[in-house]
Amino acid sequence: MNIKDVTLIATSAMGIESLVAREVKQLGYNPKVKNGKITFTAPVGAIPRVNLWLRTADRVKLLVAEQKITTFEQLYDWTNRIPWEQYIPEDGRFPVIGKSHQSKLRSVSDCQAIVKKAIVDRLKLKHGVAHRLKETGALYRVEIALLKDIATLTVDSSGAGLHKRGYRVGQGEAPLKETLAAALVMLTNWRTEYPLIDPMCGSGTILIEAALIGQQIAPGFNRSFAAEGWPCTASKWWEHAYEEAEDLAKYEEKLSIYGSDIDHRMIDISVQNALEAGLADVIQWKQMQLRDLRMKDEIGYIISNPPYGERMKDERYVTFLYKTLGQMMKEYPKWSIYILTAHKRFETLYGKRATRRRKLFNGFIETTYYQYFGQQ
Repeated sequence: MNIKDVTLIATSAMGIESLVAREVKQLGYNPKVKNGKITFTAPVGAIPRVNLWLRTADRVKLLVAEQKITTFEQLYDWTNRIPWEQYIPEDGRFPVIGKSHQSKLRSVSDCQAIVKKAIVDRLKLKHGVAHRLKETGALYRVEIALLKDIATLTVDSSGAGLHKRGYRVGQGEAPLKETLAAALVMLTNWRTEYPLIDPMCGSGTILIEAALIGQQIAPGFNRSFAAEGWPCTASKWWEHAYEEAEDLAKYEEKLSIYGSDIDHRMIDISVQNALEAGLADVIQWKQMQLRDLRMKDEIGYIISNPPYGERMKDERYVTFLYKTLGQMMKEYPKWSIYILTAHKRFETLYGKRATRRRKLFNGFIETTYYQYFGQQ
């Protein structure tokens, strides 16, 4: 690739676009937010940095081109004119995925096939290849996305979704994505000098993400990315990005983070996940019931994603859980508590209206993040 500056798109789950934009800005780039996408221009060397550091984004995509397209002929001609040889080498693997919404070109499979053919024809001509392209090298996953007849071509630089940090060796029935768990922490005003507890911790994702934030550890430090194999993101850029992450990490930062769960199997999984994340000595875990929880500090924070009671057989248990939590927290007026749930009667069962509420999506489930600020 002979391009010095690129346009990147960080995709986001609904409801946390502002968090992703804030992260992009903190990395030194100027983000623009639209339709769940955070777009920004940056040097090519930013690709390693943003992949390593974005905690709440789903993926980072390289924007190749955008154009109004209404016919398959237009789609082929437009795609074929793009200098793909600047992006994809002769042996590059480039599967094409697609989506279409409110556009004249409704057949996603046809759009994918046309884009693939246009790129193949272009690369064979420019690379002087008469035979079939090998596609045995680095991965360049191309996406053709059509929205209201605006076609957008991107190349995914992340590979696996950014929520796959690489530390999760086990999980429960309804695991929380790491990106959403990080968002839950970032939407609080928790500071590292105060204790943080998740009394219904499941596989420990919220607390592991909190520890990564507390010690300023890059969330992508222990995984690989598709763009690591791209010639345009030379190894020196990745080396610089990893060196920066290592320099900024505060591994000696003391944190008071505690996780508990009624299920001893979840505690075992949490311990293994924390060990894989390099946080074995940072978070303390204990198997116990919610009603046995006692806080020693006057001020602290609880962040949790408890069961929602979606199945009828769980409703009685969830009702008991929320009522118990509400009664217990009356004894700790200076503690702040943040609960993510899809249960419509949470405030009623908890016994108090939240200070603030925020709509978030846990996968395809619409939830509310109930925020109770402690008395300061």
